[in-house]
Parts: sequence; C-alpha cells; structure tokens
Amino acid sequence: MSGLSGYPRRDAELLLGHVLGADPVSLLTHPERALSAVECAQFADLVERRSACEPMQYLTGEQEFFGLRFEVTPDVLIPRPETEHLIEAVLERYQREQEVRIVDVGTGSGAIAVTLAHALPRSRVTAVDLFPAALAVARRNAERHGVAERVRFLASDLLAGIGEGDFDAVISNPPYVAEGEVLEAQVAEYEPASALYAGPTGLEVYEQLIPQAGRALKPGGWLMLEIGYGQSPAVESLLDGWAGVAFLRDLQGIARVAVAQKPFTTLKKD
Repeated sequence: MSGLSGYPRRDAELLLGHVLGADPVSLLTHPERALSAVECAQFADLVERRSACEPMQYLTGEQEFFGLRFEVTPDVLIPRPETEHLIEAVLERYQREQEVRIVDVGTGSGAIAVTLAHALPRSRVTAVDLFPAALAVARRNAERHGVAERVRFLASDLLAGIGEGDFDAVISNPPYVAEGEVLEAQVAEYEPASALYAGPTGLEVYEQLIPQAGRALKPGGWLMLEIGYGQSPAVESLLDGWAGVAFLRDLQGIARVAVAQKPFTTLKKD
C-alpha cells in the first residue's frame, strides 16, 4: 500500500499543476504566472486535504496503471503498481490475436478489465463489482480508453451472477486484508473498506471466489489472483485440486500473484 509522501514540495507542485492544468515543466518554465483568487482557494484546499493524508490520487482524480491513465474516486481502490503483475500474468498466457473471454472480479476503477481489453483487442471482458458507484467509474474508464464496446459491466457479489463454464480466465485483486490489521492512515481512512478488508483472517474472499471460479471457467482456463504478504501457503491449500498452481513474485521477492489452471477433469466439489 502506498504511504504518505515524504516529498511535500513535489506533492504541492503536482497539486498546483492540477489546479492550473499545467505539467511540471510548464510550472518551471513559467514561474511568473499569477494565480487567480479562485485558483488560490482551490490550491489551498487541496494542500490542506493532502496534509490530512488524503491520497493524491483522490485529489487529482487520476492514477496511472500499466501505462494508461485512470479516473479514480473515493468509491474505488487506487490501482497500485503491484497489481500490474496480474496483467503480466495474463499477457504471458494469451496473445494479442487470440479471442479470449475474461472476467475481472471486483473491478473497482476497471483498471484490470480496461487494461486487458486494451492489450488484447479481440478479448471480451466482463467487469464485475457489487457496487454501482464503482461500476460507473469503471464504465467511464472503458469509454476513455475506447474499449467500452468489449467490456460488459455486471453488478454481482463475486461470481454469483456468472454462468458456468463461460470464461477462459478469471482475474481478481480481491480484498485480502484481515480485520484489525493496521494500515497507513491514507489507506485506512480514505479508501473503501469493502475493497480492503476480507474478514477475520483475510482469506474469506478467496474461500468463496476459488470454488466459484472453478465453475465459471472452461476446462483449461486460468485463475489469477493478487494475494497479500504471507498468504501463499493458505491460498495454495485453497487451490487443492487445481493444476499448475504457481506464485509469481514481485521485485522484492514477495509472492504477489497466485496462478492456477482448471483441470480438464472435474474439480473437487466444495
């Protein structure tokens, strides 16, 4: 999770650029520009909110993910660099020219769904979220990046509203924080708790989602999940009966993504 910036000057410059609609280079090359009274008030408000730990992404309304800019609001989790490992896992298994059906569970801002639709132009992606406000943000991001005609938005509690055997890949960055775990202030106080906390152990969503994914996937289809620090042994146990179970590590060597394939024979019943 991202922390409060140790670079207040940089944050202030980014917020000033946001108010003025100017990039950092323009601010440096045109220091003589005077702010209007309205711009001064907007800038002062943003600086005050940032000093109270409100995330920069909510203040500016944007976050970059896998080279694309995404709208973010307090209704959705801020996309993080570690989640890009999920995208890489999918792109290692599917090529641009392939027709592939993907479901992104807990889509939030739509960062995963939209990025995959953008990277795989013959794909069909279903973006699932329980909350209409999040789906509205995801839909705007799909329109922003020109993939809305290939992304279906569905209000559903995980895969409860999905048919059986329809998908080539189930992808998710689900809630995986255990209740009571201490998070940084700008995460705990501002980001949606429903996108962070899974339950007492942090594994509760995986316990529901993995069996559901087994039903939603075609034989040979792939399940790819972001996981929390130290969760790989428990998630591996939950994937008993799946084929090709593996964990992809980030640059720090932390197991970040769980990958498993639905076998061509019947999975164990839950």
